[in-house]
Amino acid sequence: MNWFARRRPADIWDEPIQGPIGDIEAAERIRHICEAAKAGAEAVGGSARTAGRERERYERAARVAMEIAMKIADDLMRDDAVRRIVDLCMKADDAKTAQILFRAIQAGWVREAVQRDYPALAQ
Repeated sequence: MNWFARRRPADIWDEPIQGPIGDIEAAERIRHICEAAKAGAEAVGGSARTAGRERERYERAARVAMEIAMKIADDLMRDDAVRRIVDLCMKADDAKTAQILFRAIQAGWVREAVQRDYPALAQ
């Protein structure tokens, strides 16, 4: 009987996108995804049971955010969105993915800001 079972609220990254979205809406959606997944990404290092579930949520969130970021046409907006995803990856101690994304950033000032925040990525 699941009458009293709690329903887990749907995550923002699991919500379907209704039709084509512009660059501004895509960047805003990525910002919301990264903010929502930040707490879970920080908890990845916790207990084994919680870490497994949070790791899956983080990976889904990062994957959806990366898919949306690839569709952004404006270079600066895309670089800012990728920077937010790098921040999320570093919160989850996923340096490998963060380094790959760091290499995709083209704007010099965004690269410098990421290097300042995460010097290990520049190596």
